[in-house]
Amino acid sequence: MNIKKHIPNLITLLNLFSGCIALIFAIKLNFEMAFFFVSLGIFLDFFDGFFARLFKVSSPLGLQLDSLADMVTSGLMPGFVMFLLLSKSTDVSFIPYLGFIITLGSCYRLANFNIDTRQTDSFIGLPTPANALLILSLPLILQHTNSELIFDLLRNQWVLLTITAFSAYILNAEIPLFSLKIKAFNFTKNKLQIVFLAASVGLLIAFQFLGIPLVILMYVLLSVLNNTGKK
Repeated sequence: MNIKKHIPNLITLLNLFSGCIALIFAIKLNFEMAFFFVSLGIFLDFFDGFFARLFKVSSPLGLQLDSLADMVTSGLMPGFVMFLLLSKSTDVSFIPYLGFIITLGSCYRLANFNIDTRQTDSFIGLPTPANALLILSLPLILQHTNSELIFDLLRNQWVLLTITAFSAYILNAEIPLFSLKIKAFNFTKNKLQIVFLAASVGLLIAFQFLGIPLVILMYVLLSVLNNTGKK
């Protein structure tokens, strides 16, 4: 029995398990723990592919399993959190359900990713894990902000619906985004990635949870500028 071929799939299932636990914490409105378990799932999501390549056991089953696990951790979770945020921001009964547009956009992206051969070394559209962290940071920003302006914005149904629409769009937009993988210890070849990672650490230290959407925004803007520079 080849145990090695099962290790990546086991890690993928642990990603799914983390997403399930995160969902329970979100239901209990414990957004810190929900964020932690989504982050853990995303961490595991990185390493399932790493070990699949390391052990040379990549398979179609692993690819499909990975997307199914991501659908919970990085697809259902952000949609559900947006549902909860919208529930607190409106008295119109159907509006909170529009938060699941994020889940629909995530599902479409994950399915498209599996058949899009252009996304082997980089991304087209925002990856679902990055989008999940963006959305799950919002209730934490609400809980920890001292700014009345930010508090009012994130309690406004129209702002939240705009974020929802933007999320579904950016997941599937035809915008090439640079890969964060550093394949060689060469500053010149990885200058963009290194500068981005260093700037991200600075933003997170300076702004804490508010730094997360700033990092995602910077990632998209740097990618657009990088693509413009290549033309």
